[in-house]
Amino acid sequence: MSQKRLIWQLYPSYLVITLLSLIAITWYSTRELRGFYLGTLEEELKTRARTVENRMLEDNLDIEVSKIDTLCKKLAQVMKCRITIVLPSGEVIGESDENPLEMENHLKRPEIQKALNGALGKSIRYSNTLSKSMMYIAIPLSDHNRNVSAVIRTSISTSAIEYTLGIVYFNIVIVGVVVALIAALICLFVSHRISQPLHKMKQVADRFARGDFSMRLNVSNSEEISHLAKAMNYMAEQLDARIKTINHQRKQQEAIFASMVEGVIAVDKDNRLISLNYAAAQLLDVKSDDITNKRIDEVIANPELYQVIKQALLNHEIIEGEIVITNQERRFLKAHGAAMQDSNGAQIGSVIVLHDVTTVRRLENLRRDFVANVSHELKTPITSIKGFVETLMEGALDDRDDAMRFLGIIARQTDRLNAIIEDLLSLSRVEQGKEQDSIPKEHSSINNLIQSAIECCKNNSQEKNINIIIVNQEDIIANINPPLLEQAVVNLIDNAVKYSESGSQIQIEVTCKNDLISINVQDWGCGIMEEHLPRIFERFYRVDKARSRKLGGTGLGLAIVKHITQTHGGYVTVTSEYGSGSTFSIHLPAAI
Repeated sequence: MSQKRLIWQLYPSYLVITLLSLIAITWYSTRELRGFYLGTLEEELKTRARTVENRMLEDNLDIEVSKIDTLCKKLAQVMKCRITIVLPSGEVIGESDENPLEMENHLKRPEIQKALNGALGKSIRYSNTLSKSMMYIAIPLSDHNRNVSAVIRTSISTSAIEYTLGIVYFNIVIVGVVVALIAALICLFVSHRISQPLHKMKQVADRFARGDFSMRLNVSNSEEISHLAKAMNYMAEQLDARIKTINHQRKQQEAIFASMVEGVIAVDKDNRLISLNYAAAQLLDVKSDDITNKRIDEVIANPELYQVIKQALLNHEIIEGEIVITNQERRFLKAHGAAMQDSNGAQIGSVIVLHDVTTVRRLENLRRDFVANVSHELKTPITSIKGFVETLMEGALDDRDDAMRFLGIIARQTDRLNAIIEDLLSLSRVEQGKEQDSIPKEHSSINNLIQSAIECCKNNSQEKNINIIIVNQEDIIANINPPLLEQAVVNLIDNAVKYSESGSQIQIEVTCKNDLISINVQDWGCGIMEEHLPRIFERFYRVDKARSRKLGGTGLGLAIVKHITQTHGGYVTVTSEYGSGSTFSIHLPAAI
């Protein structure tokens, strides 16, 4: 149904009422005016008829046509009206305007009928004789016995009255039209004045609905509209304050959710997503665009998460569970779920908080591997030492040659234990210094450090006739801890010597590019298979355990290199091709 503005509902109503009032007044006034004119004319004709009656009585005229007719014509000239005398039989015996002998019988005339009955007869009708509208007044003329001997009828044309009334009607219509126009303008003005404040309120209310509460309504002179304007202005102030408070609280909540490390997921009781913070989107690898109000299974494909949500909806206690996400990398998430309730205590959904425990799991795995590796590494020399000691105690001590050989083995295993413990202590000191940020640093030459590291490995390299060369002789100064960084380089050179063939070459290159200092140690030894590269810097990780132990390795050298480099704010990389050699690189920031 189409809606109209209030002005076009009020204005036609006012206009119709005004026009109906004008029409009613015009109709009533013209009716009364016409009645007044006709009543006046009727009284005049009645008076003239009485005058004719009196004259006939004074002259004591008999019912004689010639005398009556002459009297009628004479009096008609004076009275300016038509006079007709009619016998009870309807015969006309006197007529002021016509020859009575030629006139038809008037017995059927309504005014004649009333007069013959002793009453006043009157009638307004069209006269065929005179061809005009006439008013007729008839009175009875009685004899001494009170019998009607004749009827005296006076008449006059109503054309003058009709003409006068026409002019009056015309003037009334003109005035009515003018009044109607004026009334229409007044009605339009009044309607506009009533509807304009309401239209203004509608515009302001529309702006309120769009969230713009800056406008205020003017207080009108009308009491009702004034109260309404004040109420709307007060409502706008209250809404503006409350919406600002809600927006502030919402922004605070969004900021809290966005800055939380934990992922937060809220769903309703129909498992439709209410909110998902950035951390949850990152953990679950969800694109956060246009996901609100979608079912959780349309956004996240993880049955373990569905189970946690289901249990949270069914229970009033906090639910715990673990979720495994397998995307580009395997993630372990600890989920805590709880039911959401409204102010009345009705359950409306559930909220799930996700904690990324991948690092914890990885550290636990590393700890278990570390404990197992340390136990294994220590168990081997301890078992060997214990076995040879028991052998000596059982009598081998009496055989000097066997005793010396066994004692030599025990000494080597003791040295191996000492080397493992020293490396573990070194690694512990590096990690402790990194955590406490207490590693002292100084501006020192990288080339001098490289030369010192080569000197430390000179004996081992000369035994295998391996040539160590420095490609870039440019002197680079960096803010470093020389002993620690030298130990890292020594470990890399020592590994390169161990796994290179006799007579081969080791190349060391120091570069500074894009504010990054790189120390590259390249060998052309046996190389490393690709599947071992991601774990090569883990503690006790060996590509070839038997060969590593044979060469005297502890499995901690590369782990020490990694942590020393991280202590300096850098990182380590390795590139290798199995059978063709490896390149280990230490990358340090130049501005440290």
